[in-house]
Amino acid sequence: MRLTLYAVGNKMPAWVTQGFEEYARRFPRDLSFHLVEIPPGKRSKNADIARILDKEGEQMLAAIPKGNRIVTLEVTGKPWDTPMLAKQLERWQHDGRDVALLVGGPEGLAPACIAASEQKWSLSPLTLPHPMVRIIIAESLYRAWSVNNNHPYHRE
Repeated sequence: MRLTLYAVGNKMPAWVTQGFEEYARRFPRDLSFHLVEIPPGKRSKNADIARILDKEGEQMLAAIPKGNRIVTLEVTGKPWDTPMLAKQLERWQHDGRDVALLVGGPEGLAPACIAASEQKWSLSPLTLPHPMVRIIIAESLYRAWSVNNNHPYHRE
């Protein structure tokens, strides 16, 4: 199975890239984790945010291979603790489809992305910095994998 994080934004600070890659490389070959960056629309004082969101959403959905399970990251999604996420990961693996995790830009996800999602996941009721979210998702999923595989990482 392949996990892919589709995130609006590029040109992240080095610490974000290093943090994400550190966890992504730890995944086993049969459960790979990847990142696809969606270029953000230009935001200015008079920008049409709805149109920018729609365009980002179109790009995001076009990048996802057909048949993927789409999981959106939203403040209003379901909060999963580590054991719950481990169970979700196990269900996804048994389902056999690749999983696309979607993170929006500053204003969130396009309505089309939300409509296409099968599940909505909330990392926190707080608004988190989008660069940091990439690392939190990677670490959380790696921890869930380690729980499922009795790897010592989850006991740290």
